[in-house]
Amino acid sequence: MQRTKRILALAGAVLLFLMYMSTLIFALMDSPAAADFLKASIAATILIPVLLYGYILIARLLKGRGMDKNPDYDSDNAGNDHSDRNSHI
Repeated sequence: MQRTKRILALAGAVLLFLMYMSTLIFALMDSPAAADFLKASIAATILIPVLLYGYILIARLLKGRGMDKNPDYDSDNAGNDHSDRNSHI
């Protein structure tokens, strides 16, 4: 799993570098289509990392969902044991 993560991280870094380079190239081109390519490249440079971050965030939140890790643990009363506070009454 660790090796897969490193490979995916390297692929993401290369993709981001290529998007930056394409943005620079499209900005320097003097062609009628270059303006449209530049807009698309800038949008991709912003949107792809944001969407990937959102995907990773949601995947982390949903990773443990549906699994009952400790069935004896009552999350409603977690940390609310006030028996020692009312012992003097």
